[in-house]
Amino acid sequence: MRRIALLFAFLASLFALPAMAQVMDVPGRAPPPSTTDTRNLWILDLSTGGRVTIWLRPDVAPKMVARIKTLTREKFYDGLTFHRVIDGFMAQGGDPDGDGTGGSKLPNVEKEFNYLPHVRGAVAAARANDENSANSQFYIMLAPRLALDKKYTVFGRVIDGMQYVDAIEKGEPPANPSRIVHAYVASDNPPPYQPEAPVALPETVAPLPATAPRARPAAAAPKRVQPKPAR
Repeated sequence: MRRIALLFAFLASLFALPAMAQVMDVPGRAPPPSTTDTRNLWILDLSTGGRVTIWLRPDVAPKMVARIKTLTREKFYDGLTFHRVIDGFMAQGGDPDGDGTGGSKLPNVEKEFNYLPHVRGAVAAARANDENSANSQFYIMLAPRLALDKKYTVFGRVIDGMQYVDAIEKGEPPANPSRIVHAYVASDNPPPYQPEAPVALPETVAPLPATAPRARPAAAAPKRVQPKPAR
């Protein structure tokens, strides 16, 4: 029994490690912002039906956090889709081209690999093979993938609305991609969440009722000629 108890304690410690690693005091490094600091809360209103709140971490990824805030205030993310969404892995968005090849017109952001783990809800900067090629694209982890740690810049974590992230349409690309309706920095006083207005379908003209072919007028009966009486 003692061995079983020790095994459970060990497993519990493994699950606790990612959460404990979210805040780490390092001499000479700025402390992390509070989870109530509106200057570092990124708001995403999704087409999946709700609002997602992401806690930004400028203490470990100041350049990427600054990029996210700049593009958000330029309305860059409004209307962009999640173009690559793998069930049990992650949802990737932030590409104006919608195919994973695009980015903003701003220069790429240098890598800021840090101790934040790729746990469920972690938000990180997508990049190409070049470690310094992050720009506007990002991904949200749907499940832990710790093998990615210190290979990509993790700059935040979802602290509210994860159910709306889970509801993002899956696919590479999805058949009907989910979208970021609006993105905000919380300190900019965003309006309350409003469900997306349904897209009006184009009006269709009802087809005219089928008409039967016109019947040909009946042929007139030949006139019967009365024989003239003989004289």
